[in-house]
Amino acid sequence: MPLLRRIALEPDIDLTVFFSSDQSVRGYRDSGFGVHVQWDVPLLDGYKYEFLPRLGDGDELGFAKPLNWGIFNRLRKGRFDVAWVFSYSTLASLNAVFAAKLLGIPVILRTESNLHDHVRSKFTLAAKQIFFTILRTATDCVLPIGKDNRKYWQHYFGRDFPSFTMPYAVDNDFFQKKALEAAPRRENFRKELGLEPGRPIVLYASKLQTRKRCIDLVEAYIRLAPAPRVDPPAYLLIVGDGEERANLEKRVRESGLSSIRFLGFRNQTELPRFYDLCDAFVLPSYDETWGLVVNEAMNAGRPVVVTDQVGCQPDLVQDGLNGFVYPAFDVDALSQHLRRLIAEPDLRTIMGENSLRLIRQYSFEQNVAGFRQALAFAVPGYVP
Repeated sequence: MPLLRRIALEPDIDLTVFFSSDQSVRGYRDSGFGVHVQWDVPLLDGYKYEFLPRLGDGDELGFAKPLNWGIFNRLRKGRFDVAWVFSYSTLASLNAVFAAKLLGIPVILRTESNLHDHVRSKFTLAAKQIFFTILRTATDCVLPIGKDNRKYWQHYFGRDFPSFTMPYAVDNDFFQKKALEAAPRRENFRKELGLEPGRPIVLYASKLQTRKRCIDLVEAYIRLAPAPRVDPPAYLLIVGDGEERANLEKRVRESGLSSIRFLGFRNQTELPRFYDLCDAFVLPSYDETWGLVVNEAMNAGRPVVVTDQVGCQPDLVQDGLNGFVYPAFDVDALSQHLRRLIAEPDLRTIMGENSLRLIRQYSFEQNVAGFRQALAFAVPGYVP
């Protein structure tokens, strides 16, 4: 967790992290990717942590899975000044919020949620309003990750509720460094993948799930074909795996195109090579709370194309400046954007430079600054 490592470096912040599960550390079968995942980057280095006791092996995750205990006693014995809680959507996180409240420990809350939501019944909406009324009384301030998340908190907690922006960020230094290291070997990597030199590359890198709408990208790309079963003048690389892969591969076979390549799941240290290799990155999702892959691609200095339902869009993607924004599900609009990016290398260069400039404003340094503001508000006597 690079953000936790960064915060733990602050000399006046003594950070201890409590986890409800060790699944990510042990490796697990990711239902979204549909494969066994063992991350190839350190997850626990650089900060103090504990795993809360639980029932079962912790392999199943859900609202009450795993079932943990002990957070109340741990908070009481630790004499903590503040509890920073990620999410309110699990029993473990709610236990942490209300245990802290009972102990008189200020609570800072951070989530990914936005109002790009599913249709809900009147009963469900009323229940949510009651829930948030209670949650508000137990929370001292929130840390919006971006503009859409801020609107979410304003909707449920009110516009006057204390909030301090802590923008969603990745380890910019890591991704920029790895992209720079990959650049001299770009053509070798292209050969390794069996790609012709000179042809632009459009990249998708995410889970192959229905809500990610990779099928819209495939359809938009197919519409670029100059004639039936004739490849467009670019490649489409699909990095990732998941439940939709078989359907996507079937559609590609039907199209008769050979320039769409499925490259499967790739781990964290492999991804910067793909960001460096591509000429444009696309995330065609709906109901996407943020989309950190967009941050990662921007760190390689690449133009990005996203829908208006990707949570990071209002913050990271300025239509016409560092990429394009189009209405979710609008395949024609996406196809037009792809056509323009493929045909205009100078535009890709300018947009990529703008991506790199913009992403520098969404870094761990901004995260630390926002976190310090929240601490100054929530913790009596703390001076950042």
